[in-house]
Amino acid sequence: MAIERIAIIGAGPCGLGAAKYLIAEHTFKITIFEQRDLPGGVWNYTGHQGTNTSLPIPHPSPNSAAQVPVNGTFISPVYDSLETNIPNSMMQFCDSPFPVGTPLFPPHDVVKDYLHRYAEDLRDIIKLRSLVLDVSVSKKPRTEWTVTWRDLRSEKVLNAQFDAVVVANGHHNDPKIPAIPGIEEWNRVFPGSISHSSAYRNAEPFTNKKVIVVGHSASGIDIASQIGQVSKHPLLISERTETILPPQKAAIAKSLPEISLFDPQNGRIQFANGHEERDIDHIVFCTGYHFSVPFLSTLEPKIVTDGLRPHHLYQHVLYTHEPTLALVGFPQRIVPFPISQAQGAWIARIFSGRLGVPSRVEMERWIEEWKLKRGEGHIFNVLGFPLDADYINALYEESSRAAHRDGLENDGRGKEPPFWDVKARWTREKIPLIKKASQALGSRRKEITSLEELGFNYEESLEEEGQKAHL
Repeated sequence: MAIERIAIIGAGPCGLGAAKYLIAEHTFKITIFEQRDLPGGVWNYTGHQGTNTSLPIPHPSPNSAAQVPVNGTFISPVYDSLETNIPNSMMQFCDSPFPVGTPLFPPHDVVKDYLHRYAEDLRDIIKLRSLVLDVSVSKKPRTEWTVTWRDLRSEKVLNAQFDAVVVANGHHNDPKIPAIPGIEEWNRVFPGSISHSSAYRNAEPFTNKKVIVVGHSASGIDIASQIGQVSKHPLLISERTETILPPQKAAIAKSLPEISLFDPQNGRIQFANGHEERDIDHIVFCTGYHFSVPFLSTLEPKIVTDGLRPHHLYQHVLYTHEPTLALVGFPQRIVPFPISQAQGAWIARIFSGRLGVPSRVEMERWIEEWKLKRGEGHIFNVLGFPLDADYINALYEESSRAAHRDGLENDGRGKEPPFWDVKARWTREKIPLIKKASQALGSRRKEITSLEELGFNYEESLEEEGQKAHL
């Protein structure tokens, strides 16, 4: 069946990245549904007016209903001083560099403006203030998807039919707070003491307070560093496994294992090693988000179950039971902008008929083989380096196999997908060191616009390695 009508759900980075490749096929009528007032997804900073203070505690499972606005605003987890943790040269779309002079690690408002510019030529096909409620499929007499949405301007519920659907609703909409014994009662006895990183805006409310930060991944590290500057010392950092803090942080912070018990009657919090703390003012959960796609809840078999990872996705993208449904941007520990383009390029070639897909049996076999390599749980979906680099380049190779067609750019090959050469892979591997070097500069880091200014030079590193090889 020919695919003509495509719905894209979400006009954040991944929806925008995929849309450009679908448009480049010159075949489809595309509609992008976006619940916010503007494209750009969570990069549209909502400040304190968009802070959700009614988050259920605990919240161990993904939402089964559509996200709702708070005070008319769809919450963004962006906090006041947020900067990217990826250099702009790696983060940007391959067809749209950041403006000259952009800080190496751009602040959130720069990224927002960048995305708004990238979306300019898509504005006519984006339905803003359109909250998708349901996506269902019918296979008689032919495969057809019905998208049901609420127009938030008129409050009317509408629907339309499509031949294919691309889901790009992001992974920062449904905060995860684990069901630790006693947590619900603690929240009742000490209201407002438990929060999630999605509600964090700045460290001011934690001034001279005794604070536990739960989780120590990217957001946890950044938020803990900010809170530690104003809170009582030591700042308590809780995670599954106690880690050795660097000397600078160890001077103001204490590492503890995961929390095992909240005891509100006695005002104590117990940790997995038996250690106890009292007189706690705030507990900030930097525990990430559920995979949550509530508008696909009627789909069988289900893509989302416990929220740890999506299921039944071939190459982390195509729904094996009906490959006219694709999910973009769902792998974790990735560089999302180029990943979404790599996925979008591949999907576009498949939907246009220029590239085939394996049978359902073969797609499910790929999933089983990936489980054996990576594991069944959360880790299944983690594509940290070098897996993300291998993935981008594998999708590039797949897209390159597509049949040529007159009228497409690149002599009929179509819009060029991203490809990470050895320099890009070298940069990707060095990102943790690059970020650390940038942070060490304090406020001066905002003046740095290139890797070379920080002392990271690919050509020089090759020369050094060559000299070492001759010693």
